[in-house]
Amino acid sequence: MRSFCVTLFLLLFTVSGAIAQTSGDYPIKEEREKTREWTFLGYFINLATISNIGPTNEFLKGQVVGRLFGGNTTQTSERTSLYMEQRFMPMLTYTPQLFDGWAKMRMSFELDWTWGDVAYSAGGNFGGGFGADVVNMQTQNLFFEFNPAKNLVINTGLLRLYDNVRVPYNTGTSTLTNTGFRLALFGSDATGANVYYSPETFLHLKAGAYQLWENNVDQDDDVVLFELGSEYDLDIFNTVGLFAYYVRDHANGEGGVSILGEGLNSGLSDYNGVFNFDIGSNKYTADIFWVGVPFFGNPLLNQGRFGYDGFAFTTLGKVAVENRKDVNVMGFAANLRLAYKYGRTTNDLVAIDGLFTTGDENGVDDNEYSGVLTGNNWTSPGAVFFSHGLYLLIPHAIVVNRYYGAVCDIQNMGYGFTGGSAIASYDIVPHKLMVKTGVGAGMASAANSYGGKFIGTEVNFNIRYTPKVFMDLELHAAYLKLGGFYDDPTINGGQSVRPDDPWTVFTSLRWIMF
Repeated sequence: MRSFCVTLFLLLFTVSGAIAQTSGDYPIKEEREKTREWTFLGYFINLATISNIGPTNEFLKGQVVGRLFGGNTTQTSERTSLYMEQRFMPMLTYTPQLFDGWAKMRMSFELDWTWGDVAYSAGGNFGGGFGADVVNMQTQNLFFEFNPAKNLVINTGLLRLYDNVRVPYNTGTSTLTNTGFRLALFGSDATGANVYYSPETFLHLKAGAYQLWENNVDQDDDVVLFELGSEYDLDIFNTVGLFAYYVRDHANGEGGVSILGEGLNSGLSDYNGVFNFDIGSNKYTADIFWVGVPFFGNPLLNQGRFGYDGFAFTTLGKVAVENRKDVNVMGFAANLRLAYKYGRTTNDLVAIDGLFTTGDENGVDDNEYSGVLTGNNWTSPGAVFFSHGLYLLIPHAIVVNRYYGAVCDIQNMGYGFTGGSAIASYDIVPHKLMVKTGVGAGMASAANSYGGKFIGTEVNFNIRYTPKVFMDLELHAAYLKLGGFYDDPTINGGQSVRPDDPWTVFTSLRWIMF
C-alpha cells in the first residue's frame, strides 16, 4: 500500500508540473462558443431469451457471470429457460464553464434486472418484480478528467480500466475491441489515476496506477496494478504498440467478489473459468508482469477493403508460497484477426479470428505454471474478450445479467485455448437490414485429466434491422456441439456423462441515445 501511495503521488506530482507549464493552452476568450455544462449518453437494451442453459443455484438467478458448467452452477438440460431482461446505462459529463474545458466530472451508472424478479428490496441486478421499488443503481465510473493541455488527458477516481492506449470516453466500442489487447487482458473498472498523452499525432502514450483491492488499511495486504503503454503509427495504415503491466498481489485472496474472494487461490477461479494455483491454505504473495505488443491496420474497414488486428503478450512472474517452493509463471498468448470488405458497406465483410494461449497439464505440481493470467483472476468480469463473432464457445456482449460461455477467459482454466471463428455478413438493405452467420471451434492447448482436448464447435446466425440511427432490432441464434473436453467431471460440473449441447435464441432491442 505504501509503495502504491508513493507511486500515485509521484504520478500526480509529475502531472501537476505539466499542468503548471501548460496552463495557457486554455485562455478564456469571450468569442469562444459556450459548451453545454451537462452532456448525456445513454445505452438501453431489452432482451428476450430462450435457451437450455440455467443456474442450479437459486441464489444465482439474478446475475450469472463466468464459465459454463463452472462455479456459477450454469448447466444445460432438457428444460427450456424463458426470460426477459432490461438494462439502462446513463453516462453523464459535467463540464463547468468556469473552467473553460480544463476539467470535467464523468459518471456512469447501471440499472438492470430480469422482468418479474424482485420488488421492495435492495441490491444490484434486480428490480423488475411486481411493485418494483428496488434500490438497485450501480456505480460504474465516477472520476475527474483534466485537460490541461492539448492531447493530454488525466483521470483520477473510479475509472474504466481497459487494455488500450485510447481514452475510453472518446473512443467507440468497436475501436476498443479491435485494437490494443481487445479487452482480453483487462476490461473492467478500477480506482486509481491514469494519464493519456499524444505528443504527436502518430504517437500515443498511457500510464496508470490502480488500487484493485485495499483490504485492511494498516496492513500490507493489497492488490495494486501499474501500467505503461504506447502506440505508434508506422504509416497511415499500420500501427504497433508496446505495453507493460505489473500486479503486486499481497492480499492472499482477501477482498474480492462476494464470498468468492479474489486472487490466485480463490473460489473466483472456478466461477470465472481461470486457473487456480491450488496451494491450499498456504499464504502467498505474487509479482505478476505482462509484456505485450498489439498491432492493427484498418481494423474497422473504413480505410479500404482489407484490415487486420491482433496482439501477442507473455505473462511472467513468481508466486511465493508459504511452506512450499515458489511457483514460477511464464505463459504466452497470441491473436490475429483478418477482415475483408467485399461490398458497399462495412457490414459486407468476411473475417477470420484466431486465438492461441499456452496451457499447463499438471498445474503447479512441478512449481511451474505455463499458462497466462488476466484481470479475471482478480474480479468478475475483469477481462471481456467478446469481439470474435461467437456466442456460446466464447461469450458475447449483448447481455444484461447473464454473461457466460464455454471458455469465459482466454486462459481456459489454465489449459489454454487454440481455436477461432469465421464470420460473414451482408447488408441486404445498406445500413438498414443485415444478416450475419458465424462458425467457430476450439480445443484446449493442454490435456485435462481425461485427455480430452476438443471443446466444441459453434454455429450461429444474426439478423439486424435498424429502424432509426443508433437503434437496432435483432434476432440471434447459436448452437454449440460439445467435444471430449466435457467428458471430465471436473470440467462439466460433476456430471458422469457429457452434458447436453447448449443452444440459445434471443431477440434484442438496443438504443444508443444522446
